[in-house]
Amino acid sequence: MTFTHSPADHPLLQGHEAEALRRAVEFARDGVAPGAAERDAGEKGQVDWATVREGHRLGLLRMALPREMGGLGLSQLGIALTLEEIAAADPGMALVFGATGLFQTPLLVSGDAPLQERYLTPFLGDEPVLACNAVAEERNGTDLVLPQNAPHAQEMTTARRSGGEYLLNGTKKYITNAPFATYATVLANLDGSAGSTGLTCFVTELEQDGVTRGEVHDKVGYRTAPAGELVFENARVPEGNVVGDERGGWDLNVAIGNLTRVACAGVATGIARHALRRAVDWCGGRRQGGRLLHEHQMSARKLADMAARVSSARALYLDAALKADNVLPTPGYEPAVAKLVADRAAIDNADAAMALIGAQAFQRDDGMDRVLRDAYGPRIYEGSPEALALVITGELFDAPGIR
Repeated sequence: MTFTHSPADHPLLQGHEAEALRRAVEFARDGVAPGAAERDAGEKGQVDWATVREGHRLGLLRMALPREMGGLGLSQLGIALTLEEIAAADPGMALVFGATGLFQTPLLVSGDAPLQERYLTPFLGDEPVLACNAVAEERNGTDLVLPQNAPHAQEMTTARRSGGEYLLNGTKKYITNAPFATYATVLANLDGSAGSTGLTCFVTELEQDGVTRGEVHDKVGYRTAPAGELVFENARVPEGNVVGDERGGWDLNVAIGNLTRVACAGVATGIARHALRRAVDWCGGRRQGGRLLHEHQMSARKLADMAARVSSARALYLDAALKADNVLPTPGYEPAVAKLVADRAAIDNADAAMALIGAQAFQRDDGMDRVLRDAYGPRIYEGSPEALALVITGELFDAPGIR
């Protein structure tokens, strides 16, 4: 049943990508899933380094890096399918690997060879290195995602030129991997520019004077993936660490968002698939009125809707991935639609599974509470439903081929 099982033999993947996905399937099943409940119940802000090391051994911290560099060289399609697998076992672990890839993406998109040599090579070593992409702030959410909101950003992290370097000042919040990351791509506003209109991307080393790891967030879900604050107080960044150009942060952020929403949709689909798997297992063994639950019309309808959501979400993100791999610039419409649908599928399937399993699912030791909590995570990062709606309607009214 491809609805509940892995699409590990997807016909669009061949050669090294197909083999990488098969290894990821085994890792998710045997290495990630068994410890998911323990990680969820653990102290906030911790990393399961043993599991991360095993994932690193398989190349999950260098999925997008070119093969000639020593990476896996996966396409967006391969990355999204891989993250679906990890998310079906533990979406928080998918975020640990995905957030590191999010740091790497601006460097890959920029084509800046010196920056790539210096800051991508560490991910090829024997020991795992985590990284993050620092965008969100206490008072700035969509003001850093939607260019039309740029003038309205408040108390933005700033970058001020000082000789041959920049001084960063401000606080980034809700940053996945921040408590343990070695590097970050930081979006900061050029000093003197209104709102976030001077948005610029900087590669920043976090183990330096001027950088403090602030509050570690006590998240409702995705507890496997540590998140927290990064506080910059005159943190020094060489001018050569600008990714792209000054004020190029907006175009870069839009391009990255279009790419990463594909992978995010894969993560949400993994959550929806896991919820469906739980419901199928329950309804295939539980009897009411002398019949198995799935033989009752009401239960059958719920299961059918759950399966349709998984299939729809996957079909949309696969379509978006193919466009991301083959169309320049990366389109905004397909990734936004894929994420919008997958995010909703995760929530609706978790809710439906809770209803089908009933009282047992309401027990802490059942594990469905983790699925339900994790299901609300995707709708927050890389574009809320409302932000995605503005991207989608912007395409509807501006792109002739979509009208």
